Amino acid sequence: MRKANDKSLKDAIEQMLNVYKIKRRFDETAIVSAWPDLVGKSVANRTKELFIKDKRLFLRIESSVIKNELVMMRNQIIQKINDDAKTELVVEIVFL
Repeated sequence: MRKANDKSLKDAIEQMLNVYKIKRRFDETAIVSAWPDLVGKSVANRTKELFIKDKRLFLRIESSVIKNELVMMRNQIIQKINDDAKTELVVEIVFL
C-alpha cells in the first residue's frame, strides 16, 4: 500500500537534481554523451573537444569540411539538442 507522500524513483531523482541545482549540469553531460547520436558517428569521431558553458556549445572539429557543414546546420543542431534535453540548453554554437 502506498502512502500519500510516496514518489516514483524518477520524480525523486528529478527533485534531488533540482534541489542541489545540478540538473543543468546533468543535462549538459547527457548531451555530450549523446553527441554521436545527434550528429552521426563520422562527425563525432572528428570532434576533438566538446563542452557546454553559459548556454553555448563549444566545438573543436579537426576537419574544415565538416566544420563548414556544421556552421551551415547550426540552427538545426541547436534545435535537436534542445529537443533532446526538453529545455533550452544551448542557444549558440562556438567553433574553436
